[in-house]
Amino acid sequence: MPRRRLQLSLTLAAALTLGGGLVTTAVLTFAVNQLEIDNKSLAFEQGTNVRVAALRQGMDEAVEVLNVTNQLFATVQPVTRAQFHDFTTPLLLRNPFVKAFNFHRVVEDSGRAAFEAELQRVRPGSILREMRDGRLVPAPRRARYHVVDYLEPMLGNEPAFGLNISENGEVARAVARAHASGRAAATGLLRLAQDPTGKPSFQVVMPVYGPEGRLLGDTAAIVEVPSLARSTLARAGLLEDRSILLKLYIGAQTVPGAVVYANHDATEAAAPAPAPLRWLARPGARALERFVVAGQTWTVEAVPTPKPYLADHLASTLLLAGGALSTLLLAAFVQAAGQRARKVQELVRERTADLKLTNQRLVDDVLARKRTEKALQESEQRFRQLVAMSSDWYWEQDEQLRFVAMTGHFAEKSGIAVERILGRTRAELIGSLADSDTGREHFAAIAAREPFRNLEYRALDDNGEERWYCVSGQPIFDENGRFTGYRGTGSDITARKITEQRVHHVAQHDVLTGLPNRSLLQDRLEQAVAYANRSGHPVWVMLIDLDRFKFVNDSMGHKAGDVLLMTVAARLRGSLRDTDTVARLSGDEFVVILSQHEDQPLTSDIVQRVMDSVAQPVMLGPKEFFVTCSIGVAAYPSDGTPADSLIEHADIAMYRAKKLGRNNFQFYTPAMNEESLERVRIESALRNALVRNEFVLHYQPQVDLQTGRIVGMEALIRWKHPELGMVPPTRFIGVAEDTGLIVPIGAWVMRTACAQNKAWQDAGLGHLRVAVNLSARQFSATELLPSIEQVLEDTGLDPSCLELELTESLFMSDVTPAVDLLHRMKSLGVKLSIDDFGTGYSSFSYLSRFPIDVLKIDRSFVNDITIDANDAAIVASIIALAHNLRLSVIAEGVETAEQLDYLRHQGCDEMQGYYFSRPLPAHEFEQLLRQRRGLGALEDEPQVAVA
Repeated sequence: MPRRRLQLSLTLAAALTLGGGLVTTAVLTFAVNQLEIDNKSLAFEQGTNVRVAALRQGMDEAVEVLNVTNQLFATVQPVTRAQFHDFTTPLLLRNPFVKAFNFHRVVEDSGRAAFEAELQRVRPGSILREMRDGRLVPAPRRARYHVVDYLEPMLGNEPAFGLNISENGEVARAVARAHASGRAAATGLLRLAQDPTGKPSFQVVMPVYGPEGRLLGDTAAIVEVPSLARSTLARAGLLEDRSILLKLYIGAQTVPGAVVYANHDATEAAAPAPAPLRWLARPGARALERFVVAGQTWTVEAVPTPKPYLADHLASTLLLAGGALSTLLLAAFVQAAGQRARKVQELVRERTADLKLTNQRLVDDVLARKRTEKALQESEQRFRQLVAMSSDWYWEQDEQLRFVAMTGHFAEKSGIAVERILGRTRAELIGSLADSDTGREHFAAIAAREPFRNLEYRALDDNGEERWYCVSGQPIFDENGRFTGYRGTGSDITARKITEQRVHHVAQHDVLTGLPNRSLLQDRLEQAVAYANRSGHPVWVMLIDLDRFKFVNDSMGHKAGDVLLMTVAARLRGSLRDTDTVARLSGDEFVVILSQHEDQPLTSDIVQRVMDSVAQPVMLGPKEFFVTCSIGVAAYPSDGTPADSLIEHADIAMYRAKKLGRNNFQFYTPAMNEESLERVRIESALRNALVRNEFVLHYQPQVDLQTGRIVGMEALIRWKHPELGMVPPTRFIGVAEDTGLIVPIGAWVMRTACAQNKAWQDAGLGHLRVAVNLSARQFSATELLPSIEQVLEDTGLDPSCLELELTESLFMSDVTPAVDLLHRMKSLGVKLSIDDFGTGYSSFSYLSRFPIDVLKIDRSFVNDITIDANDAAIVASIIALAHNLRLSVIAEGVETAEQLDYLRHQGCDEMQGYYFSRPLPAHEFEQLLRQRRGLGALEDEPQVAVA
């Protein structure tokens, strides 16, 4: 029966709902739109203020740079050209917007000839010149000249050298203002002699007076305005932010000819295409800000970047769309509710039809269940066939754990008749099973009615041969949950066990000689030491090394060497008792373990007998060859010979025997080459320490003395040796340096420290800086820079969070390449610090050339600053020097509150030392960060140095 189509007509309630919703939506949309406009205006005003402040700060920094340069002339008289060059070079590097530093000297006409001669000595062909109509011409005779005498850098600024600026009205007015006020004064825009492109630039000048107050001239800095603006905005993180379009004018007028910098072009300022709701927006904002620096007025014009309407009015647009949609949905719901009654009858008819369909489906389900039961029966039959064809058999046990069924051709596969199994339990069939740990665990699982898997045991088959079996079982419960027995599978694994035994033998014996290898030797040695401890009889370990084995390999080939090794192995076994152990350690080294018995004391005659047996001639092809050996003997128990060092001490004694001329034996004594032994042990262990993951890093906090917070840490390596324990750096760093192992060790330290710092930052524990020491070997390695870049890329650590510590001795031997390398390292974005400053070859000229960020005061100065006036003066001078060069200062080894107070009083930036914390393992340092521990938290209680 076809369904009737329902007539739809808009009801009164639905019409009222629709109208009221649309009106409400329009009112709310207008209100939200006005709020968006107000927020946009506030954001524009704040953004404009931030940019104006940044530009003003940049102008102030340009003036401050000139003040710093002027201080040189105020403190040093007279200042040489070399001093002016050394002083201004780092300032130019740190302030790229400064095109040049000048010193304008006042020259009388009577001294013109001598002055021009001096100019030509510095730069041949130089004379006094002036700018006329944009061209350089020789300066005519005048009573007095104001000449550019010192110029840095000379490269690129040569036309300005010897230039008379007194005839340049803009410069002359600025010089007059500077002389009148005694402070820096800025010019307007200048056309520079050395810049034909005409980049917007201005000059800041400041007078220089002699000892009697006589005017000697003035210092000046040439500043490129676009470069200054870009670097200032970049440092504030605003250079790439185009949300506000800026124009910087020199002077108070916003005329096109006065624009010196803009962060946009004309296309960016174009208005976007009109939007459907553009009529709701207010006209665009415009801001003008003026400030005065060094007597020069600057005007900043800011307008917001034009954006599409939706970019600033998304909320009101969404509100309008959402409100309209909600209104339509609500009206539809009201409309639907009004027609629900008419649908009830239609739904009754539909449900009746659904019931008929459900009944038909029930009939179909009954038929499907019968087909499923048939499929299960067929599946069980296939399972039994697969069990019969596989290598396993199937078994069942009753509730008493007696076997009641065996399938899968059990007798043929296991070698045991079924009658021997049925009616008996596994405990009755295998009586020894309960005596093993595996058996006891199995019976415990059975008693707990738990499943078990892969139970392996051995038993005799019907032919009396030993065979291995593997069984797995599952408990069975009836529908009431009552235990009714077990069922499972079993298989014969004899072939696999035989293979495992063969593999085990190969793993513990040398392939060439058949002697025990290092693995089995260690087990035999432990047994011998245990026997010595029980019986009180000594144990000897002999390490035997063939004296001329390398000659055999080199002259007669490796096959002859193999024959010699097999012959020596046979002779060693023949010269000793069956109870003694002979093992091949490696290459041509053999180890013998001798245990003393009641009727067989250990004497040196046994060692001599071994040497004599090895010394017998050996036929290697047609030649008769004689080989001798050197033997080292270590006895246990004995003074200075612990059980776990017997082989090592025997090795030391063997090398002593070789040193005495070979073909002899020596007994180990504690005084035997202690220094050599220490170095050999450290060097040998170092080569494997990285592979074995034996190094760990400890971290010592670096604390900001103003805020008291942890701002960084120094990564310090420790060696956790399995035998030597925690080895301090003083024992192995020197060896690592001599052998070159310091390079991979240093690379591991850098990678581990960076990864740990990144992990702490990702965990929200602060934006910390980690300091890593660079050794001399690392500093001279060719792959240093690529390795640093790779570590930063792999770990994802911000380069500014990595500080590389360098000692002065690293680069004092050859300064020029060191400066180049340091600048390339600095270009990666990392920070550089000089460690132990003041203890090496400190030179202020070097310090001004190196791109260093941090000076670390050596602990030797900090120790006595409260009792030694000389050390206190040195520390104060280092802090003042560093701050004048815009460097940070970290004091090491701070252990007392008095030291901390002195450093704070002198303006030291950071500290590290036991007063706050010793170097900590990573997990303890992380706990320190999570506790947000700082100096402020420790001032209420006495500080104790932690050892």
